[in-house]
Amino acid sequence: MKRRLFQTVMLLAGIAAAAPALAQVPAWPAKPIRLVVPYTPAGGTDILGRMIGRRLADALGVPVVIDNRPGSDGSIGTDIVAKSPPDGYTLLIDGTSQAYNVAFGKKLPYDAARDLAPIVQTANQQVLLLVSTKLPVKTVAELIDNAKANPGKLSYGASSNANALPMELLKSMTGTNIVHVPYRGSGPMLNDLLGGQVELAMSGAAAPLPHVKAGKLRVLGIGDDQRSPSLPEFPTLSEAGVPGFQTLQWSGMYAPHGTPRPVIDRINREVLAILADPVFRQQMVDAGFDVVNGPNTPEHWGALVASEVTKWSRIAKMVGLKAD
Repeated sequence: MKRRLFQTVMLLAGIAAAAPALAQVPAWPAKPIRLVVPYTPAGGTDILGRMIGRRLADALGVPVVIDNRPGSDGSIGTDIVAKSPPDGYTLLIDGTSQAYNVAFGKKLPYDAARDLAPIVQTANQQVLLLVSTKLPVKTVAELIDNAKANPGKLSYGASSNANALPMELLKSMTGTNIVHVPYRGSGPMLNDLLGGQVELAMSGAAAPLPHVKAGKLRVLGIGDDQRSPSLPEFPTLSEAGVPGFQTLQWSGMYAPHGTPRPVIDRINREVLAILADPVFRQQMVDAGFDVVNGPNTPEHWGALVASEVTKWSRIAKMVGLKAD
């Protein structure tokens, strides 16, 4: 009896001692969260960020404010997040430029592997080989023939390294000479593609898909090595005449390094719940995104990015492409 009484007293004492410490841990989230999109509005990453941001705000009970910080292939916005306080109130959503900027050898004011904490992969996005309807080609073979007959006369638009590097790989694999025209965002690039100022582009599906559905842009194929569940009508480039070609855009969320793991885990759980909702999944497919299946922990997401850095660094070296 005395032993039980002693144990009870000690337990109550422990709880009393822990109470001040627990009181010092602030509840999260207690204020609005900034979700940095390192590109201009209306691009694929922006579209997805806004879709997820609205649902995440409902799940967390605080506003999730989209903050577009475009420039330098996503590195300006990434730098802002990398140097923000690691308190869970500044997050980043970004895609393949996280790997491509490193692959290009781009000088960056941060080290993504060191300064960012992976949270969750949000989606895959097919890369479309797009041509202006003013260009008289309807197949990949016709495009290759046209480009070879007119070396240096066709041009492609690219709003980031994520679009330029796959196009340079395609040029290398097909032996074509097509001029690279850089743009500061997907919107201006698509406007010029629609107007015929540039003849073709490789772009994530979400931004150009409305123009494709309206018949204003033509898709010759997708970059992945298997047909997309969301865009089954389009052949892969490998099927269409470039065997072995493969590229796929991915995106995910990050926090500054040092963000408490319970916060990382909470965001991961909430985003996974959003991505699992059948209504939201259909909205993603309608917008041109492929749903991520399989394990999706912060560790899985970080490992995927690291593997893509290795892959595209090798490809950039092979095609001789470097950062401007």
